[in-house]
Amino acid sequence: MINRKTAPDFRPIENIHLIRPEHKKLTNGCDVFCFNSGDQGLVRIEWIFHNLRFDPAKPLLNMAVNTMLTDGTHTLSASEIADKIDFYGAFLSVDYGFEQSLVTLYSLTKHLDKTLPVVKDILTDSIFPQKELETFIRNQQQKLQVSLQKNDVVARRTFNKALYGNTIYGLTPDADDYKTLQREDMLVHFKHMYQPSNCTLIIAGKVEQDTLDLLTGTFDNAWASTTIAADITQPNIAHSPEHFYFVEKPEVLQSAIRMGLPFINREHPDFPAVQVLNTVLGGYFGSRLMNNIREDKGYTYGIGSGISSFKQGGALFIVTEVGADFCKAAIIEIEKEVELLKTAIIPDEELSLVRNYMLGSLLGSLENVFSHADKFKNLYFSEMGYDYYDRYTEVVKTVTAGELLILANQYLDFAQFYKVIVGKY
Repeated sequence: MINRKTAPDFRPIENIHLIRPEHKKLTNGCDVFCFNSGDQGLVRIEWIFHNLRFDPAKPLLNMAVNTMLTDGTHTLSASEIADKIDFYGAFLSVDYGFEQSLVTLYSLTKHLDKTLPVVKDILTDSIFPQKELETFIRNQQQKLQVSLQKNDVVARRTFNKALYGNTIYGLTPDADDYKTLQREDMLVHFKHMYQPSNCTLIIAGKVEQDTLDLLTGTFDNAWASTTIAADITQPNIAHSPEHFYFVEKPEVLQSAIRMGLPFINREHPDFPAVQVLNTVLGGYFGSRLMNNIREDKGYTYGIGSGISSFKQGGALFIVTEVGADFCKAAIIEIEKEVELLKTAIIPDEELSLVRNYMLGSLLGSLENVFSHADKFKNLYFSEMGYDYYDRYTEVVKTVTAGELLILANQYLDFAQFYKVIVGKY
């Protein structure tokens, strides 16, 4: 019988066990990775496509084509697609990212013979009806108008444009950009991008042989690549020479602050250690930025820092919204916390807490087979192996305060931070 008066033993996390996929390549060139786990008859299938090369003259093609995939084919309207998926208790979504765009299906395995043909129709025969396109443009322009009233949205757009310039990472569309969308361009873009040679297919869940056979039979011979290969190269990033941006809004009660600098990505050997450094600074609720600017000073409800990792580098960023009268004071305190990491050793107790938080978060993020597939995607599209997570856990457990001090001086130059303020300053 459990003695509830005695706390359970504390055990450090020794290692992280990750499910590894089986791999096969279809004859049409599509790579398939299979994560077979669980006893429920449910699967998640993701069709992942690299975005085509960014065209500044037509900046919204990647996003618009992905978003409108479910708006109709020659045989199914948007409502018919939704009805067919809903009838079988499935869920279908499309998601656009800077580097890849996804089509995701959650379905009971017993209904895959009904739901997979719908996805195949979308991926091979989407037509982007003119009426739907006009509705899409109108809705997006209205959403943009509303979003641009939000200080944090304006700050994020300004920051991304400064760091990434006129590339897919720095895309900050305005209302006129939506007017450049033409159905003919979208059909050509769709044909070049959504082909099996540019697709990675990841299936996770209870995946038995008949499921794989059905998937292969639906998406192999009947889905062919075009003779024109997808151009997935991207323009080089050119950072702005200007490092300070102020968008004045004198009537606001809160000012949005976003600051940071170009940074290393997941492929760099220092990445796990600087993630520890970032967590100390602002990567969790007990971070230094939170303790100082929220808990001690009361300037904000929340503040945090993070590291984004892209194929072409990344960024370290700090984000908050503060009372408009405290904007300058908040920036001074942020600089103090950054400089403190460069001048003082992190105490053992604080570093131990951060280690446990990071390892616990990693372990907690592996709650099901879908989570394991997500971790694999991070590695696969960064062209890295599973040894990354072994190295990550080892670095988190063993990096010293002295090493973090050296890294802080190497990477955190506050004078080089891009600083964006929207509101009062």
